[in-house]
Amino acid sequence: MIMYKEYNTNQLSLELNLAYDIPMNHEVRLISLFVDSIPNHVLLEDKSHTGRPAFHPAMLMKMTLFAYARQVFSGRKMVQMNEEVIPMKWLSQDTYVSYKTINNFRSSKHANNLIKTAFIYFTLLMRENGMIEDEALFIDGTKLEADANLYSFTWKRAVDKYEDALNGKISELYDQLVQEGVNLALSKEECETSQGLEELLEKTAEALAEVEKAISEEPKVIKGGSINKQKRRRIKKLRNQLRRDYIPRKQRYEEAREILEERNSFSKTDHDATFMRMKEDHMMNGQLKPGYNVQAATNGQYVLAYDIFSNPTDTRTLKPFLQSIQTLDLFQNIVADAGYGSEENYSFIIDELEKTPLIPYGMYQKELTKKYKNSPTNPNNWDYLEETDQFIKPDGVVYSFKNYSRRTDKYGFKRDFKIYEADNIQGTEELEKLSKTESGRQKQIHYNPTWNYFKELIKEELHSEEGSRIYAKRKIDVEPVFGRLKSVFGVRRVHVRGNRAVQESSL
Repeated sequence: MIMYKEYNTNQLSLELNLAYDIPMNHEVRLISLFVDSIPNHVLLEDKSHTGRPAFHPAMLMKMTLFAYARQVFSGRKMVQMNEEVIPMKWLSQDTYVSYKTINNFRSSKHANNLIKTAFIYFTLLMRENGMIEDEALFIDGTKLEADANLYSFTWKRAVDKYEDALNGKISELYDQLVQEGVNLALSKEECETSQGLEELLEKTAEALAEVEKAISEEPKVIKGGSINKQKRRRIKKLRNQLRRDYIPRKQRYEEAREILEERNSFSKTDHDATFMRMKEDHMMNGQLKPGYNVQAATNGQYVLAYDIFSNPTDTRTLKPFLQSIQTLDLFQNIVADAGYGSEENYSFIIDELEKTPLIPYGMYQKELTKKYKNSPTNPNNWDYLEETDQFIKPDGVVYSFKNYSRRTDKYGFKRDFKIYEADNIQGTEELEKLSKTESGRQKQIHYNPTWNYFKELIKEELHSEEGSRIYAKRKIDVEPVFGRLKSVFGVRRVHVRGNRAVQESSL
């Protein structure tokens, strides 16, 4: 006969161990030690000296970090953990904390600043314990879907198109008011703003009042009808168009432009969310979805800094992201993939930060191929005559320096070019034909000395023994962080709206 231990849940007494014994190597102790290492002047905020004392921010922060480590993000579930899980009880000292208290703390401006500052102490702690290697900061980004309607989009091109059409109608209305003899004292250009339209409406109302006065002074019966009454009808129609249609539409377009800023789109249900292409494309149709661009900086797979951007392109996020990292001085090498390679970013990292960018550019891999290196269209394979500042293409066409050119992109960054043009007289009919485009103009090449200097510098750094070794660690350092974020923690979209709220919820 098999013997079993007695098991009865209906027993009258239950032995309880009131001593919460947490193992020394438990993660909750590490979280507690880390938060305790943050000075009180950082942890505490100014509170009222009257009323009920508030919970200590250190305790709430410890509880939040431990819950996140256990993939618990709901305030109510954190309360449940505090009632059932011994490590959480150990952190809270078995004190009841409501979900409102936890949520208010997480969404507060103080918590946001506290977490940002905590990254500084975390980075210093990792460095003191030798867990940061090579003084390299690995940077990458991913996109998270926003808590917004998929079809609530506003596109910059649509705003431009419809606003141009509205401006055309405003111009026609302006001409009609002039024909009616309305004293506008405004130009057409001044009327292409909502403020200008408001002034135009005032002038129209004044003209209408004058017509009303003229009508009141007319006899009751006028043969052939009152001309002023006909004029009143026409001006009233124009006034109503201004007040009910043109002004509200112009205000909507101006508001949309203010929200858009440098973006091409935004969501009506979350103005900070931008429509971008997601990797999680379940319909396989390339549908754009409202989302945020999450940037993270890591070392040893530890996240040392992060930020949230509405810009979908990584190239435009690198500079503001680096500027927001307060421990940047600890790292000499900035490592990222080719999506971050640009003249502006190289110039910022090398000239302003005085650091080493281990960041390939878009054509880096292609320029390493044998086909490209031997291509006759590659300017590096052309002969250069330094004395005369000329390029000679392998087909014999001579390109001479013509002039300098400076281009400014829509973000304000300036690039300097040297323009070389094929000589008009090449000697033979075949060379003359090769020197012209299909439209009959002389061919040109636009040479950017600064960009070519940066490209050669990046090649040299990436081909060096130290640079290639550090760059090879990028895939196993920063990319697994996003893998765990999405697969382990299940964070594939945010559940709050607005850039600030998304930042606080990402803590």
